[in-house]
Amino acid sequence: MKQGWRRWATAAAAGVFCVAVSAGSAQSATGPGGSSYGATTGVGVHNAYEKSTYTYFADALDSGAAMLELDVWTNVFGSSWRVSHSNPLGNDNNCENAASAAELRSKARNQNLAGCLSDIRAWHDAHPGHRPVVLKVELKDGFLATSGRGPAELDALLTAKLGDALYRPADLVGSHATPDEAVTAGGWPTRDALAGRFLVELIPGTVEEGNPLDTLWTDREYATRLRDLAAAGRLREASAFPAVHAAQAGDPRTRYTDTSIRPWFVIFDGDASAYAGGSIDTAWYARSKYLVLMTDAHNVAPAIDGTGPTSAQALDRLTLLAGKHASIISADWHALTGVLSTVVPRAAG
Repeated sequence: MKQGWRRWATAAAAGVFCVAVSAGSAQSATGPGGSSYGATTGVGVHNAYEKSTYTYFADALDSGAAMLELDVWTNVFGSSWRVSHSNPLGNDNNCENAASAAELRSKARNQNLAGCLSDIRAWHDAHPGHRPVVLKVELKDGFLATSGRGPAELDALLTAKLGDALYRPADLVGSHATPDEAVTAGGWPTRDALAGRFLVELIPGTVEEGNPLDTLWTDREYATRLRDLAAAGRLREASAFPAVHAAQAGDPRTRYTDTSIRPWFVIFDGDASAYAGGSIDTAWYARSKYLVLMTDAHNVAPAIDGTGPTSAQALDRLTLLAGKHASIISADWHALTGVLSTVVPRAAG
């Protein structure tokens, strides 16, 4: 696919640039592509795997969105890693398990996570230098290592399917000791440097968070794995980044009593209304060069439609939350491809 910008437009009211890029294009160093990934704000799609959102997951990848979300189940009552919103026993999604781009939009849907990742790889191979994409994985009921679906097995699956297309914690850490040290010292790579890469973000799931018997949530379990892999000189095996889930004033990592895992969190994910409400110093995240994903962006006052606002309303919301230091905002605006592919500067801390 031809590389370059599709269009430039000025967000005059905010005094910032606004640019939409074609789904498979690399980004010009004269524009946002030359900016640090942590200094820009994009738009993601909630539950992009649902057939009512996109007919095929390839359509989600083509949308230009900065983030696409997958819900995954691991319990012993079903086999493999299931991708579904509300069915914990089986798969209900738009993934096809395509072996190549030629098979996209041609096969049976309702595949497991491996099938979704195969689609992503097939699309990736057909779109060299594509925009950086966050794959947000909500582990609905958490890891279940006793069933062969623990952190190590997820790393193995992601590596087998996406391989060099992944931007890994080891890539960020480099010669530093932890992700926290790396981003506070040097920030994130430029968007150009991340072209053609996927960053996998892990959050605890709604069922996991509501389960009183589950005392080891996804965030803590995976951060512990990162710390231990690094200590063993094997950090390269890790394929994902755990996020601190739910907005909270101050440094939300203080919730982890094990202080040794706190520096392994540099991504934060929570409700946009909470972040924008005035009680949280969101500039702290920007100063520290941490990424912040703000969900349900449409609910921030004054609320707009969660599925089909006008493009102007959605772009105004993007500008508002970029000013609140968001890295990615998300809603269900799947049809607004011009909005989904828009990148604006993130306000400095």
